Amino acid sequence: MPLIPEEPQIHEKAQGPRATPASGRTAPTPRPVPGPRPAAPPRPGRPGPARPAAPAQRASRDTAAKPAPSGPAAAAPARSAPQIQLIPATSDGALDAAEEAVDLLLDSGRTPGDVLVVTTGEPHPWATHELSFGDAAYWAQHDAGDDVFYTDAAAVDRAASRAVVVVALNGGDEAAAATVLPLARSRAGTLLIVCGDPQRVNSVLGAGV
Repeated sequence: MPLIPEEPQIHEKAQGPRATPASGRTAPTPRPVPGPRPAAPPRPGRPGPARPAAPAQRASRDTAAKPAPSGPAAAAPARSAPQIQLIPATSDGALDAAEEAVDLLLDSGRTPGDVLVVTTGEPHPWATHELSFGDAAYWAQHDAGDDVFYTDAAAVDRAASRAVVVVALNGGDEAAAATVLPLARSRAGTLLIVCGDPQRVNSVLGAGV
């Protein structure tokens, strides 16, 4: 069943708080990037009060002790597929749309460590900046898991699963999207948000939704 384009509002059916803009404002329609991005991006590592570290993971109520199923080959419960949210955007506007999606998620109560952002074209400025200090330092921030982490198509298979994965289709060829989207879906615990051309997204994920 093909995905239906939706307004850039982040919502989940069953997991976590509803991601709606604060104070009743409506989320702006994703727009083209207005110009070159600053070398030192505002998130993560922007000046000002640091975000609180992600709290220790709580055990899910679903993992509470239950009677073991009878039979010689009791299979483990299957992992539920994440909800998929599509935010229509051009290649030039996909990164801005992803940033707005992250803001809505954090405003709704998600912790920064819940969120992984993946780009298919030009890397996010934060990733470029942090990689200038070396690969080890960059991935150490990923492993710490206490802030939003930005990576690209080439490295998404190295990223660990997070509750929410946001993909910005901000460039790259069709092969990049075809590779990244299934990987991103496998890394998303509860929600996968894709910012990009709806036709392109449906051609890759439509059959699996």
